[in-house]
Amino acid sequence: MMATMEPEAGRLFGTLPVQDEQTTARLRARLAAAADREGILDVAYRTVDTPLGTLLLAATKQGLVRIAYPSQGHDAALAQLAELVSPRILRAPGRLDGVTRQLDEYFARRRRAFDLPLDLRLARGFRRGVLAHLLDIPYGITESYAQVAAATGSPRAVRAVGTACATNPVPIVVPCHRVVRSDGSFGGYAGGPDAKLALLTLEAA
Repeated sequence: MMATMEPEAGRLFGTLPVQDEQTTARLRARLAAAADREGILDVAYRTVDTPLGTLLLAATKQGLVRIAYPSQGHDAALAQLAELVSPRILRAPGRLDGVTRQLDEYFARRRRAFDLPLDLRLARGFRRGVLAHLLDIPYGITESYAQVAAATGSPRAVRAVGTACATNPVPIVVPCHRVVRSDGSFGGYAGGPDAKLALLTLEAA
């Protein structure tokens, strides 16, 4: 159940006829359900198509632990989870149905705030504090890196705020895209400048 097994299996199964693909999907679902019942499914993941490309979603039993953009590399994200969380990872879409539904609603402009349990263990110390503050920035509102630094009690830590945003393990849901430079320019973003522009445009509409 290593992180690298599932992507490779997906590539192999992708060459099968449709009927065999359906059988494979059913077998995967049964395997995921059995692993969950036995308490050996530590990290469930799935992919979902969005206006920003195909996102990787991953969750532990505590909550959403990772969202990865295509540019970040899904295999790399899974490898990181295997190293830092647990190697017991399996494609199990059911655990992420709620996340998928809320993301769909967000991109359709029917949701302005996410209501999801989060597992932020991949962020620690100061970075964890930055993410906690980002959750308080309202939909359609932006703050500067300097404002975020001041709000977290470290007004000189502007660069560290930028790093916390760049390494945010659950972008979109924890809205690091709402943090911009003091001059109003966007600054960096894990999903790339086009993704950040798209998110800010969506929320400004």
